[in-house]
Amino acid sequence: MIESKVVFPSGDLRLEGLLALPERDAAGAAVVCHPHPMYGGSMYNNVVEAVLDALWKHGFATLRFNFRGVEGSEGEYDGGEGEADDAAAAVKFLAGKTGAKSVTLAGYSFGASVAVRAGLRDPMVTGVIAVALPVGVMNIEAGERASKPLLLISGDHDSYSPLEPLRSLAEQLGSSARLEIVAGADHFFGGYEPGLSEVVAAALGGR
Repeated sequence: MIESKVVFPSGDLRLEGLLALPERDAAGAAVVCHPHPMYGGSMYNNVVEAVLDALWKHGFATLRFNFRGVEGSEGEYDGGEGEADDAAAAVKFLAGKTGAKSVTLAGYSFGASVAVRAGLRDPMVTGVIAVALPVGVMNIEAGERASKPLLLISGDHDSYSPLEPLRSLAEQLGSSARLEIVAGADHFFGGYEPGLSEVVAAALGGR
């Protein structure tokens, strides 16, 4: 899939991203959020690209972008709240570019927490994919029940996204949430990117 550089607004800020539009009518539209900006996270990330690979195999239009303060995006780190606004702005921008009436919001690690925060409250978002949601180190604001499909994916060697708290979260959120496990993977999915992509693709195939 060919990606094109784009710039879009988030409030008074201008954020940079990469937009991919399939040659034929898109099967869906998805925004992918990157890991923690304060630890070197950006849209150029192996897990982000593994998720994108699955989305492209299913004919999705996609937008990955840099949160405020990262590389060419204006602003500065805002602890997750401003980044949730960035994700909502990315969803709006992608919907405008594609004409999509709904968007899937995906994220990895910190980006997964942003996707959950922004996605469950944004009426434009109809599904959330949270890879390595950092329940071991962050307080995840997900509400009492999930009102839309929420896919949780984690490696079984991930100390930042441990399975038992994820299982508890999935149970708390109800039947809309499901947990998928990538055997052998830790938080960074080094060498397990194909397995992660397969899990995402299989989930998309069951839409």
